[in-house]
Amino acid sequence: MSITLSDARIVTPDGVHHGWLTIEDGRITHVGRGPAPGNGRGLEGRIVVPGFVDIHVHGGGGAGYPAGSEEHARRTIAFHREHGTTTALASLVTAPLDHLKAAAGTLASLCAEGLLAGIHFEGPYISAARCGAHRPSLLRTPSAAEFAELIKAADGHARMFTLAPELPGALDAIRECVTSDVIAAIGHTDATFEDSMAAIDAGCTVATHLFNAMRPLNHRDPGPITATMLDDRVTVELVNDGVHLDPAVIDLVLRAVPATRVAFITDAMDAAGMPDGDFDLGSMKVEVRSGVARLAGGGAIAGSTLTMDAAFRRGVRTNGLTLPEAAQVTALTPANALGLAHEIGSITTGKYADLVILDDDLAIKGVMKRGSWITNP
Repeated sequence: MSITLSDARIVTPDGVHHGWLTIEDGRITHVGRGPAPGNGRGLEGRIVVPGFVDIHVHGGGGAGYPAGSEEHARRTIAFHREHGTTTALASLVTAPLDHLKAAAGTLASLCAEGLLAGIHFEGPYISAARCGAHRPSLLRTPSAAEFAELIKAADGHARMFTLAPELPGALDAIRECVTSDVIAAIGHTDATFEDSMAAIDAGCTVATHLFNAMRPLNHRDPGPITATMLDDRVTVELVNDGVHLDPAVIDLVLRAVPATRVAFITDAMDAAGMPDGDFDLGSMKVEVRSGVARLAGGGAIAGSTLTMDAAFRRGVRTNGLTLPEAAQVTALTPANALGLAHEIGSITTGKYADLVILDDDLAIKGVMKRGSWITNP
C-alpha cells in the first residue's frame, strides 16, 4: 500500500521544505519538494516532523509502567502516542527486586509486540542523598549479579539502567551493562567529577535528567553535570517542562552542548494528562497541584506531567529552537542514544514512517506510526 502526503512543510535534518513524501509498507520511500507527482493526501501546508522518541517516561493518562500491569502499560503507551511519542522506553522506579523482575517480564511482552523500545530501570542502585522520589529504604548497592538477573527477567528488552557511579560495585555493574548491550546512565547521584569520568570511561553514555537529583555544579566541585556536558560520549537528558529546569538553564545547555547530544524527555508519571489530584509513583504517594508533581507533603519533584509535544513547543517558543533543532532533540538524538537512528528519528528515505502533523501553533493534528494513522489529520 502506497500513501502520499502532499502540500506539507516537511522538517528534515537539513531544513524545512514545502513538498511531499511517499510511504510504502510502513517506510518512507520518497521525500520531494514542490507539488506531488500525482494525487496525494493534502495537508494544507501543515508541518510534518518525525515521531517523538522518549527515552525516559514512567506513565501518563492515569496509568503507569511501575505498576507492572499490562493494562496500565497499554494505557500509557496509547496516551503518549496521541501526543506524538511513537517510540518510548518504559521507565520503572526503585522497588523490591521481585517486583522489578515481574514488571520487566510483563513489559517485555509489550516490547516483543513492538509497542515499546525497551525497559529502563531507574534505580534501585542510586544515591540515598539524591534519591528524589525513590523510596530510600529500597535502595541497594549495585551488584553485577543482580543486574544479570534483571536483564534476564526483561527477556532481551532491558535497554537502560540509571545508577549512581560513586556507589561500591557501580563500575562493575556498568561494565555488565556494556557486556549485555544495555545503556548505562548516570543519575540520582552524588558523584564527583572523577567518579563521573570513571563511569563514562567504563561505558556510561547517558545523563539521566541532567541537574535534577544530581550533585550540583560548583566552580571548585564540577561534579557529574560538568563531566557529562563536556564528554562527547554522553547524551544528556533535559526535562523541558518549566518546572524541573529554569528556561535559562535549558538555554545554557543548548549553547554549551551540541543538539546531537541533547535529548528532551518527559519523565512523565501517571498524572500526565490528568486533572490535579493524588497519585502513586511506584510505592511513593504523589500530589499534583497546578500540574506540578511532588511527593506528598510538599517533598521532592516526582516526575512530571509533561508530554513530548509540549516539550517540542517549549523548545521552539521558549528556547528559540528552529523546527529542525526541536526535531533533533525530541526525535533524532534520543533515537541515536538508543541505537535506532538508522530506523527512526528523522524524515529520511528508508526510515519508518513515524510522523507527527502539527498546525501553525505546533498543536498535534495527526500521528502516524510505521505508516498507519494513530490519529488521522
